[in-house]
Amino acid sequence: MRKSVIAMCVSATLSACGGSSDNLQGLPRLGAATPATLVGNCATLAGKLSFANTTFDSVQDVPAGTLTVAGKPIAEHCLVRGQMNRRVSAVDGKTYAIGFEMRLPVAWNGRFFYQANGGLDGNVVTATGEIGGGGPLNNALNMGFAVISSDAGHASSQNPLFGLDPQARIDYGYNAVATLTPMAKQAIRTAYGKAPDRSYFEGCSNGGRHAMVAAARSPAEYDGIIAGDPGFHLPKAAIGEMWGAQQLAKVASATTANGLPDIKTGFTATERQLVASRILAKCDALDGVADGMVQDIKACQANFSLAADVPTCAGNVRDGTCLTTAQKDAIGNLFSGARNSAGTALYASFPYDAGVSGAGWAQWKQSNSITLDPAAAAFTFTTPPQDASLLSQLSSYALNFSMDTDAPKISATSGAYAQSSWSFMTPPDETNLSALKQRGAKLMVYHGTSDPVFSSNDTTDWYQRLIAANGGDASNFARLYTVAGMNHCSGGPAADQFDMLTPMVAWVEQGKAPESIVATARDASNAIPNSEVPADWGAGRTRPLCPYPKVARYKGGDVNSAASFSCSS
Repeated sequence: MRKSVIAMCVSATLSACGGSSDNLQGLPRLGAATPATLVGNCATLAGKLSFANTTFDSVQDVPAGTLTVAGKPIAEHCLVRGQMNRRVSAVDGKTYAIGFEMRLPVAWNGRFFYQANGGLDGNVVTATGEIGGGGPLNNALNMGFAVISSDAGHASSQNPLFGLDPQARIDYGYNAVATLTPMAKQAIRTAYGKAPDRSYFEGCSNGGRHAMVAAARSPAEYDGIIAGDPGFHLPKAAIGEMWGAQQLAKVASATTANGLPDIKTGFTATERQLVASRILAKCDALDGVADGMVQDIKACQANFSLAADVPTCAGNVRDGTCLTTAQKDAIGNLFSGARNSAGTALYASFPYDAGVSGAGWAQWKQSNSITLDPAAAAFTFTTPPQDASLLSQLSSYALNFSMDTDAPKISATSGAYAQSSWSFMTPPDETNLSALKQRGAKLMVYHGTSDPVFSSNDTTDWYQRLIAANGGDASNFARLYTVAGMNHCSGGPAADQFDMLTPMVAWVEQGKAPESIVATARDASNAIPNSEVPADWGAGRTRPLCPYPKVARYKGGDVNSAASFSCSS
């Protein structure tokens, strides 16, 4: 008996010997963080900060109340701004650096938070530390975390052409996080006299991709990682976006000023609302109650048919109450996912869900798909990158992108571009997270089922493979939560306001696994309202976000209360 106890203590190197292990399958529990106070003040800190290849440009005091979150004042902290690895590119002659800012609270809770940004990065956003979906009512800085944010190695003025520089590509993909993390921890040690006891990472969209990459590439650096709507297959998702634009172009009823199909006319707002209403008619009650939300998204796919459940226009006359046969084919292709002429899937399918009516759905499928996504594909994901002159022709590039000859270029290398975008953008060996798992670290992933750019089907497929790679159960270190109706990271007819960080800390440091997360619909009474929450939902609706594959099912009671639902198969 004594030998087994000693063996457990040796294996649980990051938890105190004799302490409780995680209550799920005996994984080690990481110890709790202990608070500390800034040593000296911001002015004295400025003279102490030092790290290789790093310039600390400014250190200034930020008085309490200068920043607020949901109307609440954030406590006094030091704002540190700087840059790492400043260089002049041998390829495009531009100056690059990894820009960052850190916010270090005077009263510190002993924890570090990496705030990963979305999109093409390029901006050092305010390092407050978003903690979940839908404009949460708190943030990591206000909770006492030391927080860092960065531009991932290029400035916004270089977007999207930073992809012409091979190192800027790699910094964007994974190297900025890997480079900044030890610097940030050293700065924290200098500021407080000790390194962070626990380190956390969170981001949504491309930030969710950063989180998934960190889980695979830096398993020793972060104790709790939260990935929202993760674009961890981002190069393929960009192809999927252009595929969707091409489908809508086939049924566009008008052209743009430059003579291209106006894809907004291929599937109008009225028609999207029609499809959403038909999805609800077939799927809303599958979770036990008709409440305008499709919790059982898997059952919905088996029940809803675009061809059978949406009226077909007589004589191909579109009036908002039907779809033409050609529209059904095009929209069906969009939801089925990109494929080449041989029928090989190039990206995941998308589930039918009520959030197709959301403004965020249209923004991605009918705007970003011919502007942002082709820019990323042309200059960052294609090897070698396209010529910069293409920047003025992105819509044409998207609508003429070849699924046969252009799509494979995400896996190509060429000359100075020694790493393909598929290599530098995605988590290597993405279901092998044993290093993260065995040291007691945790991963929480959330994804809106109406996300139009990064498919929740792609994420649930990954999680199913993660389960298989872990003997049929990964829930002791990694959990996935789907968010009914939510578009990309927020918005749509959804309960999209939730705090993932608090339950993550409880899981990591106390062994309390999050059985569900309470999410709130941001009606007009919310501090950060969402105009797409239906008025008939009432005020303050809440729902449990359930760990996949469990579903929030109605068990009786107030339909607006999370307590009236249980997570079950």
